[in-house]
Amino acid sequence: MTIHGEPDARLVAALAHAESSVRLRAALSAGTLGDSRLVEILIERCAAEPDFFVRDMLTWALCRLPAGVTVPRLIAELASETAQARSQALHTLSKIGDRDAWPAVSDLLHDVHDDVALSAWRAAVVLVPAGAESALAADLTAALGRGDQPVRLGLSRALAALGEAATPALDAAANHPDPRVRAHAQTTERLRGDPDSGFEADLELAQRVSVTGSGT
Repeated sequence: MTIHGEPDARLVAALAHAESSVRLRAALSAGTLGDSRLVEILIERCAAEPDFFVRDMLTWALCRLPAGVTVPRLIAELASETAQARSQALHTLSKIGDRDAWPAVSDLLHDVHDDVALSAWRAAVVLVPAGAESALAADLTAALGRGDQPVRLGLSRALAALGEAATPALDAAANHPDPRVRAHAQTTERLRGDPDSGFEADLELAQRVSVTGSGT
């Protein structure tokens, strides 16, 4: 059924309500309705929404719409000057899983904002074309040593998700002249073998070993 006209004004207003619980219910309603006229409003709200749970519901609502409507608009959002807009668009594209988004996603693997880069790493692992996994791993290892603990863990998980395709790049990184890169590569290898390992403790130990080794 084709729906014409403007989307429900009350729903649009509720998506910007001061109370997060109201916005959450509105996003749920938007997803339940599946009204493609809401795509612009939902994407614009993703860029400004401060609440994690509401953003996640907005992503769910967008995933309920036809990919032919959402994917081109989300790809365009990747050029936004707003970091949250880029990050949330990447997250939503990873959930939709349309590989048409791959070229635009791969362009953001080294975004200056950690949250955006982290979302790009997660999306890239989902959207990478078959046969391009090793090239992606090599690109990702260029970011080893970047950011705080959650960022480093996110990168390690992305590399681990690539499986054996990441082995050559990690082997090379394990001999990098920067001890932070070496330590991150070594910790990523342990994470691949034991996903439940204590990442932060392993990273601290690897950093100490790498620094000591570089001074000998």
